[in-house]
Amino acid sequence: MNDAFSRAEHAFMARAIGLAAKGRYSTDPNPRVGCVLVRNGEVVAEGWHRRAGEPHAERLALAEAGERARGATAYVTLEPCCHYGRTPPCTLGLIEAGVSRVVAAMVDPNPRVAGGGLAQLRQAGVEADSGLLESDAAALNPGFIRRMRGQGPYVRLKLGMSLDGRTAMANGESQWITGDAARRDVQRLRAASSAILTGIGTVIADDPSLNVRLQSAELGLPDGLEVRQPLRVVMDSSARMSGAARMLTLPGQTLVYVGPEADGSGLVRAGAEVHALTCDDGGGLAWGALMQDLAAREVNELLIEAGATLAGSALSAGVVDELIVYMAPHLMGDQARGLVHLPGIERLAERVPLRLEDTRAVGEDLRLRYRVRS
Repeated sequence: MNDAFSRAEHAFMARAIGLAAKGRYSTDPNPRVGCVLVRNGEVVAEGWHRRAGEPHAERLALAEAGERARGATAYVTLEPCCHYGRTPPCTLGLIEAGVSRVVAAMVDPNPRVAGGGLAQLRQAGVEADSGLLESDAAALNPGFIRRMRGQGPYVRLKLGMSLDGRTAMANGESQWITGDAARRDVQRLRAASSAILTGIGTVIADDPSLNVRLQSAELGLPDGLEVRQPLRVVMDSSARMSGAARMLTLPGQTLVYVGPEADGSGLVRAGAEVHALTCDDGGGLAWGALMQDLAAREVNELLIEAGATLAGSALSAGVVDELIVYMAPHLMGDQARGLVHLPGIERLAERVPLRLEDTRAVGEDLRLRYRVRS
Protein backbone atom coordinates (compact mmCIF):
# COMPACT_ATOMS: atom_id res chain seq x y z
CA MET A 1 0.00 0.00 0.00
CA ASN A 2 1.25 3.51 -0.84
CA ASP A 3 2.07 5.07 2.53
CA ALA A 4 1.28 8.55 1.22
CA PHE A 5 -2.43 7.63 1.19
CA SER A 6 -4.65 6.14 3.88
CA ARG A 7 -6.39 2.79 3.76
CA ALA A 8 -9.71 4.60 3.29
CA GLU A 9 -8.31 6.51 0.31
CA HIS A 10 -7.19 3.24 -1.25
CA ALA A 11 -10.76 1.99 -0.90
CA PHE A 12 -12.23 5.11 -2.50
CA MET A 13 -9.86 4.88 -5.46
CA ALA A 14 -10.54 1.16 -5.83
CA ARG A 15 -14.23 2.07 -6.04
CA ALA A 16 -13.44 4.63 -8.75
CA ILE A 17 -11.46 2.00 -10.69
CA GLY A 18 -14.42 -0.37 -10.48
CA LEU A 19 -16.65 2.35 -11.90
CA ALA A 20 -14.21 3.05 -14.73
CA ALA A 21 -14.23 -0.62 -15.68
CA LYS A 22 -17.93 -0.29 -16.54
CA GLY A 23 -16.83 1.62 -19.63
CA ARG A 24 -14.82 -1.33 -20.96
CA TYR A 25 -17.11 -1.79 -23.96
CA SER A 26 -18.30 1.74 -24.65
CA THR A 27 -15.84 4.62 -24.14
CA ASP A 28 -13.52 4.02 -27.10
CA PRO A 29 -11.55 5.99 -28.28
CA ASN A 30 -11.71 7.81 -24.96
CA PRO A 31 -10.12 6.30 -21.84
CA ARG A 32 -12.16 4.47 -19.21
CA VAL A 33 -12.45 6.79 -16.21
CA GLY A 34 -14.28 6.65 -12.89
CA CYS A 35 -14.76 9.30 -10.18
CA VAL A 36 -15.88 9.15 -6.55
CA LEU A 37 -16.69 12.28 -4.52
CA VAL A 38 -16.13 11.99 -0.78
CA ARG A 39 -16.98 14.50 1.97
CA ASN A 40 -16.38 13.92 5.67
CA GLY A 41 -15.39 10.34 4.95
CA GLU A 42 -18.61 9.46 3.11
CA VAL A 43 -19.26 8.97 -0.59
CA VAL A 44 -21.66 11.68 -1.77
CA ALA A 45 -21.63 10.94 -5.51
CA GLU A 46 -19.91 8.95 -8.21
CA GLY A 47 -19.74 8.71 -11.97
CA TRP A 48 -18.06 6.93 -14.86
CA HIS A 49 -17.47 7.95 -18.45
CA ARG A 50 -19.96 6.11 -20.64
CA ARG A 51 -19.28 7.12 -24.23
CA ALA A 52 -17.12 9.52 -26.26
CA GLY A 53 -18.87 12.86 -26.65
CA GLU A 54 -20.83 12.44 -23.41
CA PRO A 55 -19.90 14.01 -20.03
CA HIS A 56 -16.75 12.75 -18.35
CA ALA A 57 -16.80 10.89 -15.05
CA GLU A 58 -16.05 14.00 -12.98
CA ARG A 59 -18.87 15.98 -14.56
CA LEU A 60 -21.37 13.19 -13.91
CA ALA A 61 -20.30 12.87 -10.28
CA LEU A 62 -20.50 16.64 -9.77
CA ALA A 63 -24.00 16.76 -11.26
CA GLU A 64 -25.13 14.01 -8.90
CA ALA A 65 -23.53 15.69 -5.87
CA GLY A 66 -24.82 19.24 -6.39
CA GLU A 67 -23.95 21.39 -3.38
CA ARG A 68 -22.52 18.37 -1.57
CA ALA A 69 -19.47 18.64 -3.83
CA ARG A 70 -18.33 21.79 -2.02
CA GLY A 71 -15.40 20.89 0.22
CA ALA A 72 -15.32 17.30 -1.06
CA THR A 73 -12.38 15.24 -2.30
CA ALA A 74 -12.60 13.81 -5.82
CA TYR A 75 -10.93 10.43 -6.38
CA VAL A 76 -10.52 10.03 -10.13
CA THR A 77 -8.71 7.28 -12.04
CA LEU A 78 -7.12 9.68 -14.56
CA GLU A 79 -5.96 13.27 -14.21
CA PRO A 80 -8.88 15.61 -15.00
CA CYS A 81 -8.72 17.15 -18.47
CA CYS A 82 -7.91 20.86 -18.78
CA HIS A 83 -8.72 21.49 -22.45
CA TYR A 84 -11.84 21.93 -24.55
CA GLY A 85 -12.72 18.94 -26.71
CA ARG A 86 -16.11 17.43 -27.31
CA THR A 87 -16.83 18.36 -23.68
CA PRO A 88 -15.61 21.27 -21.50
CA PRO A 89 -12.63 20.84 -19.15
CA CYS A 90 -13.29 18.82 -16.03
CA THR A 91 -10.83 20.97 -14.08
CA LEU A 92 -13.13 23.98 -14.44
CA GLY A 93 -16.10 21.93 -13.29
CA LEU A 94 -14.24 20.77 -10.20
CA ILE A 95 -13.07 24.31 -9.39
CA GLU A 96 -16.50 25.86 -9.90
CA ALA A 97 -18.13 23.18 -7.74
CA GLY A 98 -15.83 24.04 -4.84
CA VAL A 99 -14.06 20.69 -4.57
CA SER A 100 -11.21 21.15 -2.09
CA ARG A 101 -8.97 18.25 -3.14
CA VAL A 102 -8.45 15.99 -6.16
CA VAL A 103 -6.59 12.68 -6.04
CA ALA A 104 -5.78 11.22 -9.47
CA ALA A 105 -4.58 7.66 -9.80
CA MET A 106 -2.30 8.67 -12.66
CA VAL A 107 -1.22 11.64 -14.75
CA ASP A 108 -2.93 11.77 -18.14
CA PRO A 109 -0.46 10.71 -20.89
CA ASN A 110 -2.34 12.88 -23.39
CA PRO A 111 0.14 15.66 -24.33
CA ARG A 112 -2.76 18.14 -24.15
CA VAL A 113 -3.05 17.40 -20.43
CA ALA A 114 0.12 15.66 -19.11
CA GLY A 115 0.16 17.31 -15.68
CA GLY A 116 -1.56 20.49 -16.82
CA GLY A 117 -4.83 19.49 -15.22
CA LEU A 118 -3.30 19.04 -11.78
CA ALA A 119 -1.34 22.28 -12.20
CA GLN A 120 -4.51 24.19 -13.09
CA LEU A 121 -6.25 22.82 -10.01
CA ARG A 122 -3.37 23.86 -7.75
CA GLN A 123 -3.33 27.34 -9.25
CA ALA A 124 -6.99 27.65 -8.29
CA GLY A 125 -6.25 26.64 -4.70
CA VAL A 126 -7.39 23.03 -5.01
CA GLU A 127 -5.07 20.48 -3.41
CA ALA A 128 -4.08 17.97 -6.07
CA ASP A 129 -2.22 14.67 -5.70
CA SER A 130 -1.57 11.65 -7.92
CA GLY A 131 -0.13 8.13 -7.76
CA LEU A 132 -2.80 6.29 -5.78
CA LEU A 133 -3.30 2.78 -7.26
CA GLU A 134 -1.55 3.99 -10.39
CA SER A 135 -0.77 0.58 -11.87
CA ASP A 136 -4.37 -0.58 -11.40
CA ALA A 137 -5.64 2.53 -13.15
CA ALA A 138 -3.13 2.14 -15.98
CA ALA A 139 -4.34 -1.43 -16.57
CA LEU A 140 -7.76 0.02 -17.50
CA ASN A 141 -6.38 1.82 -20.54
CA PRO A 142 -3.25 0.16 -21.97
CA GLY A 143 -4.06 1.16 -25.53
CA PHE A 144 -4.94 4.77 -24.78
CA ILE A 145 -1.72 5.16 -22.81
CA ARG A 146 0.41 3.63 -25.56
CA ARG A 147 -1.24 5.73 -28.26
CA MET A 148 -0.86 8.96 -26.31
CA ARG A 149 2.82 8.19 -25.88
CA GLY A 150 3.25 7.74 -29.62
CA GLN A 151 3.75 3.97 -29.38
CA GLY A 152 0.74 2.85 -31.43
CA PRO A 153 -2.15 0.63 -30.32
CA TYR A 154 -1.93 -2.05 -27.65
CA VAL A 155 -2.02 -5.34 -29.57
CA ARG A 156 -3.54 -8.62 -28.42
CA LEU A 157 -3.10 -11.79 -30.45
CA LYS A 158 -5.94 -14.29 -29.93
CA LEU A 159 -5.21 -17.95 -30.59
CA GLY A 160 -7.20 -21.14 -30.15
CA MET A 161 -5.45 -24.50 -29.96
CA SER A 162 -5.64 -28.10 -28.83
CA LEU A 163 -3.58 -29.38 -25.93
CA ASP A 164 -0.83 -30.32 -28.39
CA GLY A 165 -0.74 -26.84 -29.91
CA ARG A 166 -2.74 -27.45 -33.09
CA THR A 167 -5.16 -24.97 -34.65
CA ALA A 168 -6.65 -26.90 -37.58
CA MET A 169 -6.54 -30.26 -39.24
CA ALA A 170 -4.21 -30.74 -42.20
CA ASN A 171 -7.15 -30.16 -44.57
CA GLY A 172 -7.96 -26.83 -42.87
CA GLU A 173 -10.92 -28.02 -40.80
CA SER A 174 -11.01 -25.95 -37.61
CA GLN A 175 -14.62 -25.43 -36.47
CA TRP A 176 -14.74 -25.77 -33.61
CA ILE A 177 -11.57 -26.40 -31.61
CA THR A 178 -12.75 -24.55 -28.50
CA GLY A 179 -16.14 -24.70 -26.80
CA ASP A 180 -19.10 -22.35 -26.61
CA ALA A 181 -17.90 -20.60 -23.44
CA ALA A 182 -14.54 -19.78 -24.99
CA ARG A 183 -16.18 -18.41 -28.12
CA ARG A 184 -18.45 -16.19 -26.01
CA ASP A 185 -15.38 -14.98 -24.15
CA VAL A 186 -13.81 -14.04 -27.49
CA GLN A 187 -16.91 -11.97 -28.22
CA ARG A 188 -16.17 -9.94 -25.09
CA LEU A 189 -12.58 -9.51 -26.23
CA ARG A 190 -13.90 -8.19 -29.53
CA ALA A 191 -16.33 -5.83 -27.82
CA ALA A 192 -13.50 -4.33 -25.75
CA SER A 193 -11.30 -3.79 -28.81
CA SER A 194 -11.12 -0.72 -31.02
CA ALA A 195 -10.37 -2.86 -34.07
CA ILE A 196 -10.07 -6.52 -35.11
CA LEU A 197 -7.45 -7.48 -37.67
CA THR A 198 -7.13 -10.54 -39.86
CA GLY A 199 -5.34 -11.53 -43.06
CA ILE A 200 -6.60 -12.22 -46.54
CA GLY A 201 -5.87 -15.94 -46.09
CA THR A 202 -8.41 -16.16 -43.29
CA VAL A 203 -10.93 -14.11 -45.25
CA ILE A 204 -10.67 -16.42 -48.28
CA ALA A 205 -10.75 -19.61 -46.19
CA ASP A 206 -13.41 -18.73 -43.61
CA ASP A 207 -15.24 -15.57 -44.78
CA PRO A 208 -15.36 -14.29 -41.17
CA SER A 209 -17.71 -11.63 -39.84
CA LEU A 210 -15.29 -10.08 -37.31
CA ASN A 211 -18.21 -8.51 -35.49
CA VAL A 212 -19.58 -8.51 -31.94
CA ARG A 213 -22.57 -10.81 -31.72
CA LEU A 214 -23.43 -10.32 -28.04
CA GLN A 215 -26.29 -8.00 -27.13
CA SER A 216 -26.01 -4.96 -24.86
CA ALA A 217 -27.48 -6.78 -21.86
CA GLU A 218 -25.04 -9.68 -22.30
CA LEU A 219 -22.16 -7.22 -22.05
CA GLY A 220 -23.67 -5.54 -18.99
CA LEU A 221 -24.23 -2.24 -20.81
CA PRO A 222 -26.80 0.04 -19.18
CA ASP A 223 -29.93 1.19 -20.99
CA GLY A 224 -29.14 3.63 -23.77
CA LEU A 225 -25.74 2.18 -24.66
CA GLU A 226 -25.71 0.09 -27.80
CA VAL A 227 -23.09 -2.50 -28.74
CA ARG A 228 -20.20 -0.76 -30.50
CA GLN A 229 -18.88 -2.63 -33.53
CA PRO A 230 -15.06 -2.46 -33.72
CA LEU A 231 -13.34 -1.44 -36.91
CA ARG A 232 -12.73 -4.53 -39.07
CA VAL A 233 -9.24 -4.57 -40.60
CA VAL A 234 -7.94 -6.86 -43.34
CA MET A 235 -4.32 -7.09 -44.50
CA ASP A 236 -4.56 -7.81 -48.24
CA SER A 237 -1.46 -6.67 -50.10
CA SER A 238 -2.75 -7.78 -53.53
CA ALA A 239 -6.41 -6.71 -53.06
CA ARG A 240 -7.69 -10.26 -53.47
CA MET A 241 -10.64 -9.80 -51.13
CA SER A 242 -14.03 -10.32 -52.73
CA GLY A 243 -16.55 -7.49 -52.74
CA ALA A 244 -19.09 -10.13 -51.67
CA ALA A 245 -17.24 -10.87 -48.39
CA ARG A 246 -19.63 -11.33 -45.48
CA MET A 247 -18.10 -8.58 -43.35
CA LEU A 248 -18.90 -5.99 -46.03
CA THR A 249 -22.62 -6.67 -45.56
CA LEU A 250 -22.59 -6.03 -41.82
CA PRO A 251 -23.04 -2.83 -39.79
CA GLY A 252 -19.80 -1.03 -39.04
CA GLN A 253 -16.72 -0.15 -41.02
CA THR A 254 -14.27 -2.41 -42.85
CA LEU A 255 -10.77 -1.14 -43.64
CA VAL A 256 -8.63 -3.04 -46.13
CA TYR A 257 -4.89 -2.39 -46.29
CA VAL A 258 -3.43 -3.09 -49.71
CA GLY A 259 -0.02 -2.73 -51.32
CA PRO A 260 0.96 0.43 -53.22
CA GLU A 261 0.35 -1.16 -56.64
CA ALA A 262 -2.88 -3.01 -55.81
CA ASP A 263 -6.24 -2.00 -57.27
CA GLY A 264 -8.79 -1.80 -54.50
CA SER A 265 -11.47 0.05 -56.45
CA GLY A 266 -13.80 -2.96 -56.41
CA LEU A 267 -13.62 -3.11 -52.63
CA VAL A 268 -14.37 0.60 -52.39
CA ARG A 269 -17.49 0.09 -54.51
CA ALA A 270 -18.49 -2.75 -52.16
CA GLY A 271 -18.36 -0.37 -49.19
CA ALA A 272 -14.87 -0.92 -47.78
CA GLU A 273 -12.34 1.77 -47.05
CA VAL A 274 -9.07 0.94 -48.83
CA HIS A 275 -5.73 2.33 -47.75
CA ALA A 276 -2.42 1.63 -49.49
CA LEU A 277 0.64 0.89 -47.37
CA THR A 278 4.30 0.36 -48.11
CA CYS A 279 5.56 -3.21 -48.20
CA ASP A 280 8.49 -4.76 -46.36
CA ASP A 281 11.42 -6.53 -48.00
CA GLY A 282 9.43 -9.77 -48.18
CA GLY A 283 6.55 -8.19 -50.07
CA GLY A 284 4.17 -8.13 -47.11
CA LEU A 285 2.56 -4.99 -45.75
CA ALA A 286 4.80 -3.07 -43.36
CA TRP A 287 3.62 -3.51 -39.78
CA GLY A 288 5.12 -0.21 -38.63
CA ALA A 289 3.21 1.81 -41.21
CA LEU A 290 0.02 -0.10 -40.40
CA MET A 291 0.31 0.59 -36.67
CA GLN A 292 1.03 4.24 -37.30
CA ASP A 293 -2.07 4.56 -39.47
CA LEU A 294 -4.27 2.77 -36.93
CA ALA A 295 -3.03 5.08 -34.18
CA ALA A 296 -3.93 8.08 -36.35
CA ARG A 297 -7.43 6.58 -36.57
CA GLU A 298 -7.61 6.58 -32.73
CA VAL A 299 -7.36 2.80 -32.43
CA ASN A 300 -6.41 2.09 -28.81
CA GLU A 301 -6.62 -1.68 -28.59
CA LEU A 302 -6.15 -3.99 -31.57
CA LEU A 303 -7.20 -7.63 -31.53
CA ILE A 304 -5.53 -9.91 -34.08
CA GLU A 305 -7.50 -13.00 -35.11
CA ALA A 306 -5.55 -14.65 -37.89
CA GLY A 307 -3.88 -17.80 -39.13
CA ALA A 308 -0.44 -19.09 -38.23
CA THR A 309 1.40 -17.11 -40.91
CA LEU A 310 0.04 -13.68 -40.04
CA ALA A 311 0.24 -14.42 -36.30
CA GLY A 312 3.89 -15.35 -36.69
CA SER A 313 4.53 -12.25 -38.79
CA ALA A 314 3.08 -10.00 -36.08
CA LEU A 315 5.19 -11.68 -33.42
CA SER A 316 8.33 -11.46 -35.55
CA ALA A 317 7.67 -7.78 -36.20
CA GLY A 318 7.47 -7.13 -32.46
CA VAL A 319 4.04 -5.50 -32.54
CA VAL A 320 2.28 -7.98 -30.21
CA ASP A 321 1.97 -6.97 -26.56
CA GLU A 322 -0.20 -9.79 -25.28
CA LEU A 323 -1.27 -13.30 -26.27
CA ILE A 324 -4.68 -14.68 -25.35
CA VAL A 325 -4.55 -18.44 -25.89
CA TYR A 326 -7.60 -20.69 -25.52
CA MET A 327 -6.47 -24.28 -25.01
CA ALA A 328 -8.99 -27.05 -25.61
CA PRO A 329 -8.83 -30.42 -23.80
CA HIS A 330 -8.10 -32.66 -26.76
CA LEU A 331 -5.27 -33.83 -29.02
CA MET A 332 -5.21 -33.34 -32.79
CA GLY A 333 -1.99 -35.09 -33.77
CA ASP A 334 1.24 -33.98 -35.39
CA GLN A 335 -0.25 -33.82 -38.89
CA ALA A 336 -2.53 -30.95 -37.85
CA ARG A 337 -1.53 -27.32 -38.34
CA GLY A 338 0.63 -25.53 -35.78
CA LEU A 339 -0.11 -22.44 -33.72
CA VAL A 340 2.18 -19.83 -35.29
CA HIS A 341 4.58 -19.81 -38.21
CA LEU A 342 7.94 -18.47 -37.02
CA PRO A 343 10.58 -19.24 -39.65
CA GLY A 344 14.20 -18.70 -38.83
CA ILE A 345 14.14 -19.86 -35.21
CA GLU A 346 16.80 -22.56 -34.99
CA ARG A 347 18.27 -22.13 -31.50
CA LEU A 348 16.73 -21.87 -28.05
CA ALA A 349 18.22 -18.41 -27.68
CA GLU A 350 15.99 -17.24 -30.55
CA ARG A 351 12.74 -18.16 -28.83
CA VAL A 352 10.00 -15.53 -28.34
CA PRO A 353 9.96 -15.00 -24.54
CA LEU A 354 6.58 -14.77 -22.81
CA ARG A 355 5.43 -14.10 -19.25
CA LEU A 356 2.28 -15.79 -17.96
CA GLU A 357 -0.06 -13.18 -16.49
CA ASP A 358 -3.29 -15.07 -15.92
CA THR A 359 -4.80 -18.55 -16.17
CA ARG A 360 -8.48 -19.36 -15.86
CA ALA A 361 -10.99 -21.97 -16.92
CA VAL A 362 -13.53 -20.88 -19.53
CA GLY A 363 -16.03 -23.68 -19.79
CA GLU A 364 -14.04 -26.83 -20.54
CA ASP A 365 -11.19 -24.81 -22.06
CA LEU A 366 -8.28 -23.05 -20.43
CA ARG A 367 -7.56 -19.39 -21.17
CA LEU A 368 -3.90 -18.37 -20.88
CA ARG A 369 -2.87 -14.72 -20.99
CA TYR A 370 0.78 -13.96 -21.72
CA ARG A 371 2.73 -10.72 -22.00
CA VAL A 372 5.40 -10.66 -24.68
CA ARG A 373 8.72 -9.84 -23.05
CA SER A 374 10.93 -7.29 -24.73
